[in-house]
Amino acid sequence: MNKEFFNLLNTTPKKENTMKAQTVKHLLSGGKIASVTFIKKNGETRIMNCRIGVTKGVTGKGMKYSPEKRNMLTVYDMQKKQFRIINASTITQVKCDGVTLNVNGIV
Repeated sequence: MNKEFFNLLNTTPKKENTMKAQTVKHLLSGGKIASVTFIKKNGETRIMNCRIGVTKGVTGKGMKYSPEKRNMLTVYDMQKKQFRIINASTITQVKCDGVTLNVNGIV
């Protein structure tokens, strides 16, 4: 982990206890595989092994909206081998490169 990443953590709002999509993207940059724990839309907690930056299967058509503007994160689910969109505001934990990042900081 570099200093730039830890500076990015300090810009995450502490009052709201939410994570920004930009913070998670920075953590997973370079095609790293991570375990992300988040709360699904139906209220269930899910743990997903995923990557960002996967281009296999991308048609180039694009999406009709920008996920980043809605604090959403497009990831590739390594087990289901499909793209998924995670609401970054519902992420509770990210594990990557031996570092566990909770919404409240690093463990």
